[in-house]
Amino acid sequence: MPLKPVPGGVSLRLRVTPRGGTDRIDGLAADASGEPYLRVRVSAVAEKGKANDAVLKLLAKALRLPRSALAVASGETGRTKLVTVSGDPARLMADLGAWLAHLGKEPR
Repeated sequence: MPLKPVPGGVSLRLRVTPRGGTDRIDGLAADASGEPYLRVRVSAVAEKGKANDAVLKLLAKALRLPRSALAVASGETGRTKLVTVSGDPARLMADLGAWLAHLGKEPR
C-alpha cells in the first residue's frame, strides 16, 4: 500500500503524468523495485507548479478532504511524489486504506 503514517498525518506515494489529457486517478501500480504507488493523470502542464496544484485538487476532491489538508512533501519537480495528508494518522490510514482497496471496484 502506498500509504505510510507520518507525524500529523499520512504520506501517499504517487506517480504523476502531467499533460495526460484529463484529470483522473488510474489506480495502483508498483515500480521496478516493488514499491507501490498511486497513478494519477492531470491535464495541467508541469511548469510553475500547475501540475502539482491539479494533483492536490484532484486528490482533495476524490478523498473528500479540504485542499488545505494536502501538500507535496517531496518530488515537486519529479513524476514520483510524496503527498502528505494532514489529520489523525490512525483514522487516515483506515479511511484512505479502505478507499485505495476499493479503487478498482468503483468508477473514478
